[in-house]
Amino acid sequence: MSDFDSNPFADPDFSNPFQDPSVTQVTRSAPPGGLEEYNPFTDAKTAAPGNAPKATPVPSQQNTQPAIMKPTEEPPAYSQQQSQDQARVQAELLRRQEELEKKRQSSIVGRENSSPMEEVRRKNNWPPLPEKFPVGPCFYHDIAVDIPVEFQKTVKIMYNLWMFHACTLFVNMFGCLAWFCVDTSHGVDFGLAMLWFLLFTPCSFVCWYRPLYGAFRSDSSFRFFVFFFIYICQFGVHVLQSIGIVGWGTCGWIAALTGLNNNIPVGIIMVLISALFTALSVGSLIMFKKVHALYRTTGASFEKAQQEFATGVMSNKTVQTAAANAAANAATNAARGAFKPQP
Repeated sequence: MSDFDSNPFADPDFSNPFQDPSVTQVTRSAPPGGLEEYNPFTDAKTAAPGNAPKATPVPSQQNTQPAIMKPTEEPPAYSQQQSQDQARVQAELLRRQEELEKKRQSSIVGRENSSPMEEVRRKNNWPPLPEKFPVGPCFYHDIAVDIPVEFQKTVKIMYNLWMFHACTLFVNMFGCLAWFCVDTSHGVDFGLAMLWFLLFTPCSFVCWYRPLYGAFRSDSSFRFFVFFFIYICQFGVHVLQSIGIVGWGTCGWIAALTGLNNNIPVGIIMVLISALFTALSVGSLIMFKKVHALYRTTGASFEKAQQEFATGVMSNKTVQTAAANAAANAATNAARGAFKPQP
């Protein structure tokens, strides 16, 4: 028990651990605030009161300037060349667009200011005949040049409809010939079929297709009225040709049924021709309605048609010459009557 009651720190051979040189060195280099405020895990060191850094003055807001970034390197050569090529292509496209716009404006102005004599000077190209043919073309026909873009499709359909009409009349002529071969009593039908082909083909082109072409080309109310009047008559002819009355020179339904009783192959041919005439009648009616709808959107009217007719008649040189001669004759007769001695 004496060993446990003794004080070990009272032993003269005991050394104080806090007096160790390494501990005393650490305690001497501790921060001024003491060990309680010392954080060994921070990199910042607390400066001594006498060695505190001076505060840097904050610049005034009035003297601040925005930072400007300047490129330190020039753009690569290939990017400069690409941008130059793009600029050159855009300039070329703009130049071509301006040229096309000028051409379009000049063509519109030229079409509006062109006189009938200037239109005649254009080289005729329809019908497309060989150069060595004794008869040359009679008309100038170019839908892409004369007709506005919004009406070109309609005019092309009407032109194809006219060609379909001519081909149907041509086939009808051979159908009547086959009918005449199996039954010699129908020679009149074959003769009239040839007459209809030779007569209706050019007359239909001149009488209703050319007025329609000119109406859309120059926005002429008078030509629209001419087309409507003649095309109604043409539609009636198509209906009669579809019916096919015997002795009228058409292979319509009545004639086709009659031909079936005499010869079945010839009757089948005539039935097909009757179907062509029926399709032609239906197509004519549909296109008549379509052209009439377009006519109402162009602003044409009967009053404009009258004005155009009066202007065209008075500007005709033949009419002007006839009127001048009539006025001169009337003035001469009046003068002779005035100076004639009275009995």
